[in-house]
Amino acid sequence: MARSSSGFVAGLTAAAVAAVCFLAYQASASAPADLSVKPPASGTSTTPPVSPSGGPKQPAKDPLAVPAGSGTGERVVYALSDRRVWLVDAKGKATRTFKVWPSTVDPLPGAYTVSSRSGSVRGSDGVQIEHVVRFATAQDVAVGFSAAVDGSTPSPDPSKKTGGIRMKRADGDAMWTFAVIGAKVVVVS
Repeated sequence: MARSSSGFVAGLTAAAVAAVCFLAYQASASAPADLSVKPPASGTSTTPPVSPSGGPKQPAKDPLAVPAGSGTGERVVYALSDRRVWLVDAKGKATRTFKVWPSTVDPLPGAYTVSSRSGSVRGSDGVQIEHVVRFATAQDVAVGFSAAVDGSTPSPDPSKKTGGIRMKRADGDAMWTFAVIGAKVVVVS
């Protein structure tokens, strides 16, 4: 009799643990991202939240928001400081955005056009790359977007002048489809 009741208790305990885990997951999924900010009581004013540096907290930046001053119309926008690319449709709306890993040579801010493309080549770092979309020359180095076939995003050798701007393979596929010869590329700071 003791043996069957201990199995029964173990089963109930397992069921209770599973139920608690499920409820904890539901609670975490519906909880606000920042629990430290309490909603203001109606009719009262509050001071803006403070960031860890002591200044007012800035609203979260929308990653799909195309940088101001990047032109109009269909284009690729490359933000040097953000290390991010936006593929922008004819209406000025970003259809895709993604992080990139630049090399040692950056193009100057300005407007360019895609001048050449290569389906698959070996990069100057010896890595096999695909979907190469070249749009500028800086310091006598061709600058363009590409994706490593092996998916790597190695740190460039600072002693070499290279102009590859690496991205993930899926992003490289999207760039290849979007940025045909003559497509506009706008580089912003």
